[in-house]
Amino acid sequence: MRKLSQVAAESTQRTATGMPELDRVLGGGLVQGSVVLIGGDPGIGKSTLLIQALASLSDRLPSLYVSGEESAEQISLRAQRLGLPAERLELLTETCVERILQIAGKAGVGQDGARILVLDSIQTFYSEQLSSAPGSVSQVRESAAQLVRFAKQTGTSLFLVGHVTKEGALAGPRVLEHMVDTVLYFEGEAGSQFRLVRAIKNRFGAVNELGVFAMTDKGLKEIANPSAIFLSRHDAEVSGSAILVTREGTRPLLVEVQALVDQSPLANPRRVALGLEQNRLSMLLAVLHRHGGIGLFDQDVYLNVVGGVRISETAADLPVLLAVLSSFRDRPLPQGLAAFGEVGLAGEIRPVPNGQERLREAVKHGFTRVILPKSNAPKSAPDGVQVIAVSRLSEALDAL
Repeated sequence: MRKLSQVAAESTQRTATGMPELDRVLGGGLVQGSVVLIGGDPGIGKSTLLIQALASLSDRLPSLYVSGEESAEQISLRAQRLGLPAERLELLTETCVERILQIAGKAGVGQDGARILVLDSIQTFYSEQLSSAPGSVSQVRESAAQLVRFAKQTGTSLFLVGHVTKEGALAGPRVLEHMVDTVLYFEGEAGSQFRLVRAIKNRFGAVNELGVFAMTDKGLKEIANPSAIFLSRHDAEVSGSAILVTREGTRPLLVEVQALVDQSPLANPRRVALGLEQNRLSMLLAVLHRHGGIGLFDQDVYLNVVGGVRISETAADLPVLLAVLSSFRDRPLPQGLAAFGEVGLAGEIRPVPNGQERLREAVKHGFTRVILPKSNAPKSAPDGVQVIAVSRLSEALDAL
């Protein structure tokens, strides 16, 4: 037992994966002895992402890719199709954890510093110490425990691929997420080429960090400027569209929020929100009625965040109401307008974190008018930008 003051806090050594967006989500790169769990829908690109990263890392570090689902020929075909340099990448098709760890030790993985080990996927492996079938709760827990112990004792950087349920959560016992250091979720809309990797848990970096990729015939490509893909530059002004300046992890993003308000034939009008919480939409519509004097109790309201992004922060409140009002009145918002701000139940516009960074991101992309909370207003506005600071919802509506 030691006192906390006696423990030396050494700086964490990180290894670049060769994919900057993946490094961003991991907190700056791979940490020696870290365990990363990646989940996502079938076919979304989990194996593609890992084999690309491993092919880049294998030139510098001994790496081993263990597959319990695909044959060696299938993995080789994928690597050839992606044009990956995989001369030094070791491949193993095995499902017994004890044998995997034995072979990994002989292959040099886990010796003399940080090494890389990928297991795809954790639900297919089993331990000889248990008699239950692979994929059962006890097998997943015991297999993960042995792998995590190996990673910590040898300094191996370990990637685990996890299946997800039909609700989108990681399958298996919840304790699996507590055992690992980092939990990443692979997200993406069906039919869309864009893929989002989101950090839900990270002991070595910021949580809720976001990495943006595009799926191409040559694998996943990083998107260096994600705001550009989430913004739709319409040829003509359209109603029901507002630009939100959101923040994912350490990076501000510009995202388009679209609303459609239409006369409802139902006794209970529909409230549909894609990319935002539906209950919050209902609450904002009540605030708009109470403090803006605009009732939508006989209108269907459909809301969508362009690009398949899911927004969980409250800075989207003000842009959502502006998009809804624009669609209801069938009047486009002014060109070059962006907004952010939380709307309270009393009709006040509350400040949001990192307001100055959000403003700079909007200016960088050519926006000339920004509606923001008064508490987030800068002392001096940037050149060529009109900053509209508001403290009440009525002030924001009047400014339009």
